[in-house]
Amino acid sequence: MRKLLLSVVLFATVSLSTFAGGLLTNTNQHILFLRNIARGASVEIDAAYSNPAGLAFLHRNGFHLSLNGQSAFQTRTIHSTFKPFVGFGGEETKKFEGEASAPIVPSLFGAYKTDKWVFSGHFAVGGGGGKATFNDGLASFESQIAMIPLMLSEKFPNTNQYSVNSYMKGAQMIYGLQLGATYKATDHFSAYVGVRVNYVSNNYTGYLRDIRANIMGGALINVNEFFDDLSKSLLLQSNAAAEAGNSELATALLLKSKEAKGTADLTADKELNVDQTGWGATPILGVHFNYNKWNVGVKYEFNTKLNIENKTKVNSTGVAGYDQGINTPHDIPSLLSVGASYQLFPTLKASVGYHHFFDTHAKMASGKEDYIKNGTNEYLGGLEWDALDWAQLSAGIQRTRYSVSDNYQSDISFAVSSFSYGVGAGFKISPNMKVNIAYFWTNYNDYNKNVANYNGTNLPGTDKFTRTNKVFGIGADYTF
Repeated sequence: MRKLLLSVVLFATVSLSTFAGGLLTNTNQHILFLRNIARGASVEIDAAYSNPAGLAFLHRNGFHLSLNGQSAFQTRTIHSTFKPFVGFGGEETKKFEGEASAPIVPSLFGAYKTDKWVFSGHFAVGGGGGKATFNDGLASFESQIAMIPLMLSEKFPNTNQYSVNSYMKGAQMIYGLQLGATYKATDHFSAYVGVRVNYVSNNYTGYLRDIRANIMGGALINVNEFFDDLSKSLLLQSNAAAEAGNSELATALLLKSKEAKGTADLTADKELNVDQTGWGATPILGVHFNYNKWNVGVKYEFNTKLNIENKTKVNSTGVAGYDQGINTPHDIPSLLSVGASYQLFPTLKASVGYHHFFDTHAKMASGKEDYIKNGTNEYLGGLEWDALDWAQLSAGIQRTRYSVSDNYQSDISFAVSSFSYGVGAGFKISPNMKVNIAYFWTNYNDYNKNVANYNGTNLPGTDKFTRTNKVFGIGADYTF
């Protein structure tokens, strides 16, 4: 029964990864990424994020602006198999599904170019993933409740069913403002120095309410109310025994009253509503090489030291870690990005890229970085065809490979390797304006985790994790 209290801890560690990129990083910040993906050697305005040194090779001097909007929708599905689940619905395997959405994800890019210098900036959601809601909670919550009939059946025979009203909603956003300067050292080489200021804004809201069991085979009744009433009744009997001079019986009844009160407290409603905020700075370096039909870009983002602080509205879980003012590590891992593009024909360009996220160097809550083996690797490719003077068509692919162990994976925070695909078009609607549209989707692998001690219950169980992800985007680039 003690484990019941611990289940609510999980509310505050949910990971909502709706975007492309590493465990905590969003790399799809411009519509050109959605429709081409391999942007590590870009020399267009999206390079302000993907390849800032490449801005030295923008097609003209002056101001370059870009406004983008994306709509991202994701599901997170966990099929959990645990024998005690039979007590609520009759099936050992349950499906827990959460829906994450970010209906509007804006990003803004700007650059001012002279012959040798480019000063640039951009604002975007650099990580997190919008909001997610699990209307029926998660297996890590319910598995604790599912143990109640087994725990009660010794003293209350034929107790074999339970029910619970469980809910969880989370929101995670990392907003980033990046500023920097690019210098064109030669006709073929440029370098960039910049910094991104990151602001984290998270919220977690959840509850476990109305925990019920069919005590002694009867109807489902509220467990907290039953044991609270039982505790009061036993206390009255204890007092009566004491008044009658039967101290031995009074002591025995008092102990039983306290035991019943403890069970009542553990099965009381639990609620959590906490905001978490924090900020940190990311130094960024980049270089770019241009020669004839080739463009090659390299960018390195340093590890961002970041802590988030609790601003707690409600915490009836009894877990001090989510009280007001508590700090938790939330580092953003360093990133190495390498990209190359080649003009195959006058109207056809190919591009490739590689990302490595140094996840093991980034401090996480509960030391989860210790369960990451080698960091995240991404392999990217894209093609762009100038179909007409005013229209471009493009497509791209990205392979993301996570390197995490079973101990990292849970229904509240899991990472599954994937293939992502993007298609789209660009339309030059005036000499100074171009509009980009794109659709981007991800096919995730399944990850199966079999454990002998499922969520601390000392019973075996299995979780199968997967996701879906779809992103729509439109943006406009303007020069003057």
